[in-house]
Amino acid sequence: MKTLRGFTLIELLVVIAIIGILSSVVLTSLSTAGKKADDAKRLAEMQQLQKALSLYYDDNGVYPTTSNAWWGNCSNFGSHDTSGSNGWVPNLAPKYITTLPLDPKPIGNGGCYLYQSNGKDYMLLVYQTVESYNQATNKWPRPAKNGVSPNSYENDFAFYTNGASGW
Repeated sequence: MKTLRGFTLIELLVVIAIIGILSSVVLTSLSTAGKKADDAKRLAEMQQLQKALSLYYDDNGVYPTTSNAWWGNCSNFGSHDTSGSNGWVPNLAPKYITTLPLDPKPIGNGGCYLYQSNGKDYMLLVYQTVESYNQATNKWPRPAKNGVSPNSYENDFAFYTNGASGW
C-alpha cells in the first residue's frame, strides 16, 4: 500500500508565520537604516558648511550675517535660495561651497536647515527633521537649547561657535 507524503496544514501555517515574522524584522531594520543614513547625511552636510564658514571667516574676518534672524530654505524661515546673497547662508555659495545643501526630508513649512549669525558668531540648525537621534546614546551634537527651537528639542541638531551656544 502506498502512503502519500506531503505537508500538513499545520506545518504550512507554521512556515508562513515564520516567514511573516522574519520579513517584519527585516523591514523594520531597513526603515531604521534609512533614518540613520539620512541623519548621517545631515551631519556630513553640517560639517561641510562649518568648513565653508571657516573659509569665509578667514577671507572676510566675519561670518555671513543674518542680523540675528533665522534664515532657511523652508517657507517659515524666508524660503531662501541655495546660493548668492539670498542664500539661506548669505554669500557662502558658490565661492566657498558649490551650493547650500537642503535637508533630505524637509517637514512641512518649518522643518529644514537653518542659519543665524551676528557676524561674530553663528549657529547652524537641523530643525525638526532629525530621525534617529537617541538622547541616551549621546552620539550626535547636542539637541538645540530652549529658545532656539520653540516646539521640539529632540528633532534638532545644533552646530555653533562658542558665542552662539546660548541662542
